[in-house]
Amino acid sequence: MKILILHNAYQQRGGEDAVVAAEETLLRAAGHDVDVEVVSNTDIHGLSAKVRTFLRTAYDPQREAWMRDLLARTGAEVVHIHNFFPRLTPAVHTAAAQAGVGVVQTLHNYRLLCAGAQFLREGRVCEDCLTGSILNGIRHRCYRGSLPGSLAVVNMQHQARQRETFDKHVHRFIALTDFARDKFIEGGLPAERIVVKPNFIHAPEQPEGQGRAGALFVGRLSAEKGVQVLVDAWRALPDIPLTILGDGPEADALRASSPSNVHFAGSVTPAEVRAHMLKARALMMPSLWYEGFPMTIAEAFGAGLPVIASRLGSMAEIVTPGRTGALFEPGNVQDLTDTVRATFADPDTLTQLGRAARDQFQHDFSPAANLGQLEKIYDEAKKQALRG
Repeated sequence: MKILILHNAYQQRGGEDAVVAAEETLLRAAGHDVDVEVVSNTDIHGLSAKVRTFLRTAYDPQREAWMRDLLARTGAEVVHIHNFFPRLTPAVHTAAAQAGVGVVQTLHNYRLLCAGAQFLREGRVCEDCLTGSILNGIRHRCYRGSLPGSLAVVNMQHQARQRETFDKHVHRFIALTDFARDKFIEGGLPAERIVVKPNFIHAPEQPEGQGRAGALFVGRLSAEKGVQVLVDAWRALPDIPLTILGDGPEADALRASSPSNVHFAGSVTPAEVRAHMLKARALMMPSLWYEGFPMTIAEAFGAGLPVIASRLGSMAEIVTPGRTGALFEPGNVQDLTDTVRATFADPDTLTQLGRAARDQFQHDFSPAANLGQLEKIYDEAKKQALRG
């Protein structure tokens, strides 16, 4: 199959960028003819460049022409779009659909429904734009606290709805969890076109569980990740070491408020993350927002590492209490403390949870499980495109 993958890369490489690369590799290895076009935001410097970009965010005619040329050059049968904001714009969906090509859109975050993309405001879940008007995104300046930026995002949402871009010009949406699928249906996307397919990772054979100790956090040190809740809980857990991998705007404040059994290792390589996962007893996931599909959980499961996570959004769907980990009330320091203490009380139970986590990885999040799902979605998109 001839497949064209499109992605607007982020200035700081993140999970979505890794997913794009992983799916490209997977499809090529399976014998598909894959072209990848990645545009970047790194050259958006200065006021004039930012103004031009945001004026075109809703729909860029130049990008539509670019897309038509790209389709003619590649002969793609299916276009798989990941992030299209802000430079690809919904013009790529329209151009591909009008050319009779199957269009697939992965819904990595909630940008179509929420200017901030996370359903998060001031450290709490916020669905004002889902249950009310998208103009709330402007009122609250939900795009990075910027009024012009929020105007641009909401204008994109509005124009896409007016043009019916996502009703008419996307043949299959990929939601990463059932929870996310339900949110997008609530937000107006056509239910019959939304398919659930989780992300995947490559992981080696099941490692031995001997020598594991302590808890691990991997991620950005920012408010929505709930790391302060984690640090606060650890004051009452002096016998359990906690290692924190990552950096971010709250790093200094977190270090200053942490007890002595919390170790900050800073930013590390993927290989180092893997090595830490093979040494830990449990991964901590205290996020205060819904999360899209936390790749860190899939990585942990692949390493035979159970997860203790917030009872919220996709985390509550992926982690099964008593089987692959445990859940606690989001933001509740005491509940987190009690949950960690109870989970770590029995080493044999932790080992069993880790084995079950590895089993779930192999069933749901491995490359083999993902390839068949992806190929089926592409076939369905092609057929839908032919029907018009």
